[in-house]
Amino acid sequence: MAGANTRLAGAPDEPADRARSPWRAALHALVRDRAAASGAIVIGLLALLAVSARFVAPYDPNLPLDIIGLKNAAPSMAHPFGTDLYSRDVLSRLIWGARVSLSIAFLSVIVAATVGTAYGAAAGYAGGIVDSAMMRVVDALLSIPRVLLLIAVATLWDGVGIVGLVLLLGLTGWFGVSRLVRTLVIGAREDEFVTAARALGASDARVLGHHILPQVISPVLVAATLAVGNVIVIEAGLTYLGMGVRPPRASWGSVFYDGTRSFPDGWWTSVFAGVALVITVLAVNLIADGLREALNTRQLPPR
Repeated sequence: MAGANTRLAGAPDEPADRARSPWRAALHALVRDRAAASGAIVIGLLALLAVSARFVAPYDPNLPLDIIGLKNAAPSMAHPFGTDLYSRDVLSRLIWGARVSLSIAFLSVIVAATVGTAYGAAAGYAGGIVDSAMMRVVDALLSIPRVLLLIAVATLWDGVGIVGLVLLLGLTGWFGVSRLVRTLVIGAREDEFVTAARALGASDARVLGHHILPQVISPVLVAATLAVGNVIVIEAGLTYLGMGVRPPRASWGSVFYDGTRSFPDGWWTSVFAGVALVITVLAVNLIADGLREALNTRQLPPR
């Protein structure tokens, strides 16, 4: 009797456990993926450095230490990554630059994923002429190279600023996400559970928000993770061209640019900035590959 009571008491929780188990399985698969776990550790450490830059950085990133005696000083115990042509500590600038570069990348990807998901979901669910018209707009935007579009807008919009740069990168990066979401929504809107929800009187907004959109979370998450690495490189390129983060604020692009101005006398400035970019993009790609394997849309339960 006690065993029966125990089973009866636990019975109501079983459906919830089964519903959550695919997400737990995806998380466990991601943790077991050594490459993805290594990438997550690297990004976590970089994020921790960025958040605690005020306490971790040994020097003020914008303060020239000794414009004559420490100009392009080679790496040493006092300055592990050396100094740049303005005698600023390169390690401190890279730590503070991580805060700027990572913040811009993550925030702009959130903007792009949000806009792209909303636009693609609306187009895919509406179908017909509305869908065709909305997708032709996306096709027209995709025909314009993103880098050229960014350079043109940044040139016309003088003094973009951090917020403007986030919006600029985010609002030019949602086109591919919208096409992905549209395709997934078209496939999901004819599923049996969606038909059942409509038969029970659910509104279009509820069907889309509670039954279809949860099915596109994992592909969007993978696409957004891949986009982070791409945006980091684009932001660095724009800053290198003088159209991104304005000096003297440090970002990885501005540190790399400062190094090229004193190359080869101060080669370490560009090298360490380039290594930071490469390691970060590689870590993000490893996480995205792990997510692609762990987050399988077909395994995730509808809600």
